[in-house]
Amino acid sequence: QPNFGASLHILKVEIGGDAQSTDGTEPSHMHYENDENYFRGYEWWLMKEAKKRNPNIKLIGLPWAFPGWIGKGENWPYDYPDVTAYYIISWILGAKQYHDLDIDYIGIWNERAFSSKYIKLLRYTLDKHGLEQVRIIASDRLWEPISFVMMIDSELHGVVDVIGAHYPGTKTVQNAILTGKKLWSSEDYSTFNNDDGAGCWARILNQNYVNGNMTSTIAWNLVASYYEELPFGRCGLMTAQEPWSGHYKVESPIWITAHTTQFTQPGWSYLQVDGHLEGGGSFVALTDGLGNLTIIIETMSHNHSKCIRPPLPNFNVIPQRATFYLTGSFYMVETLQVWHSRLDFEYGNSSLFQQLHPLQVWKGRFSLDLNVDEVYTLTTLNTGRKCDCPEPPPPQPFPSNYNDDFNIRNPPFSEAPNFADQTGVFEYFVNASDPGDHVFTLRQVVVQRPITWVSDADQTISVIGNFKWVNMTVTCDIYIEKPRDGGVFIAGRVDNGGIYVRHSKGVFFWVFADGTYRVTGDLAGKEILMKGLAGVRDNAWHTLTLNIQGNSASGLLNGYPLWENVTVSKPGNGWAALGTRSFEFAQFDNFHVE
Repeated sequence: QPNFGASLHILKVEIGGDAQSTDGTEPSHMHYENDENYFRGYEWWLMKEAKKRNPNIKLIGLPWAFPGWIGKGENWPYDYPDVTAYYIISWILGAKQYHDLDIDYIGIWNERAFSSKYIKLLRYTLDKHGLEQVRIIASDRLWEPISFVMMIDSELHGVVDVIGAHYPGTKTVQNAILTGKKLWSSEDYSTFNNDDGAGCWARILNQNYVNGNMTSTIAWNLVASYYEELPFGRCGLMTAQEPWSGHYKVESPIWITAHTTQFTQPGWSYLQVDGHLEGGGSFVALTDGLGNLTIIIETMSHNHSKCIRPPLPNFNVIPQRATFYLTGSFYMVETLQVWHSRLDFEYGNSSLFQQLHPLQVWKGRFSLDLNVDEVYTLTTLNTGRKCDCPEPPPPQPFPSNYNDDFNIRNPPFSEAPNFADQTGVFEYFVNASDPGDHVFTLRQVVVQRPITWVSDADQTISVIGNFKWVNMTVTCDIYIEKPRDGGVFIAGRVDNGGIYVRHSKGVFFWVFADGTYRVTGDLAGKEILMKGLAGVRDNAWHTLTLNIQGNSASGLLNGYPLWENVTVSKPGNGWAALGTRSFEFAQFDNFHVE
């Protein structure tokens, strides 16, 4: 929302590809070749909520992964570029048709290879469908080789509108400048959202332009709304990771953002001044071309502004008095509004986004005493505002007794709350043929390994609960759909997810369509703790119960003991989980963990 808090200019979303993209999987709008559904996942909702608050917010779509059918069995999206282009354009058209969302920019493949042939075909296909206004960003990786290839391929140069680099460390390269294209840091920040994260964000918001000529900086990620023990926990501009309690925290990076976003807009221009301050730190100046001027100053010290990547070379910042001279049309400016933040690393008593007394400008000249670890915004605009919001509800741990019967006729989302899919996609399902007990279930729906972005597991898995849990009982009704070699599991003390999901350990209780069962200490199924006959078959409902107490585990099938006294040593704690043996259809119902 403009003039409220972070007042963001851009929202960049993942085009879900049914595969792991750092902290979970996001569902594709086309799981299968003959399948289209523009109501999966949360991104449609998120974009609409953003547009409700700021109709002018720019929207960017970028795929991290693709459903397997696009590669026809190969882990590569460019063998059939026409298929990939059709898939991406379907997403853009679906955004408009079903949600009235206009996508402004489209990317290629996050932090992976690009194909010049595909990018050209994407532009051609966009134009053919009347999407001339959608601009192309490439390649969401490094400045090279995209800049060099654009310099030697004039057709590619003609179709790429923005060169987007990730974590550029505020620097660009000569080839990128020579292209004459807009240069963006199209993914940056990714840093724990305490005051050091705020320092990182303040520094790069300015210095990406001062050192690297970048006119946009995009933070991964918007809001940390995923289990904190997943990779890059709390690397969002704010934190809202307890949907069960409603607790959230507006972290300091939000107010650092406001210093830039509340006093500039897309379409404003950076003034071409050398923004390095003599005593260290930087400033940028922007104008709307209509007489308004905004200056943003930061004096972040080295040790309090390190981002997660790349490493930060040493530099010094000292207290200093800076004098600014306004010339040309700005010579007439008499007063500047002042907004100030000071990050206090000694006593943790930071002052964030406070309005100070206006600054008088005398004949185009003014001076400012700058301390270390400060941000100032000086502006001709009178619109700044620090929202006064009610206190959020207090934090609470995940409920220690939790169940979900998935009995919801018209769910607001395609996926059940609190389940965090880490490989595969688990969706609400209506079982029309069921006599009544299991009409509404949760179903794993990815049946072919996707074109992955990282090493997804070979099994599918969704985790839930409190990572600190030690002793627990997990119960779930399960339904294997795949004959012969199909299988499902329930699990506890699961210790890993996200990009590390392949290496998840825990206590896994498997049953298979061939009538056997297994207990393993890992998701991969290599560490076998117990095995035997269970008599489970496919296309029938069974109830699994897993009980873990101390260093002992036991399992029940349909309420009767199947195995017991299995010794479990590590991990000592972790989430509950459910999943399947392979990329296969399977259903779950009446999930309960205590």
